[in-house]
Amino acid sequence: MPDAIEEWFAAAGPREAELRRVDALVRDAAPGLDRELVTAGAGQMLGYGLLPYRPRSARETTRWPLVALAAQKRHLSLYVCAVVDGEYLPEARAERLGRVSCGKSCIRFSSLDRVDAGELAALVRDAAAVTTSGGNAFFVS
Repeated sequence: MPDAIEEWFAAAGPREAELRRVDALVRDAAPGLDRELVTAGAGQMLGYGLLPYRPRSARETTRWPLVALAAQKRHLSLYVCAVVDGEYLPEARAERLGRVSCGKSCIRFSSLDRVDAGELAALVRDAAAVTTSGGNAFFVS
């Protein structure tokens, strides 16, 4: 039986190699995070470290990844759902990450070559550590 994650990578076509590079970076930075595919809109993302989460507008708690990787039409998106001292970590560290575009929890880039890989790995590592210690306000219900 084919592995669903391997199928997800293969379905990315020319982006497969870049997705695998980012996946390796995330797995090296936070080896304790399990990974699985998660539904997002009409597609799927590769999620790492699924945790209980309940948005303010929801009645029920669901599971959402601490880190998620997605292939968009023109770029890759790495979502890091970590809020510390009222700031989203990706947004707070955007200037250190290289030639990327950042939203609150989203880091967008066309290639890992445009990113400071050491800073990105540190961000993922710090997000995992602060979540393990209970200091990640994103997942507080």
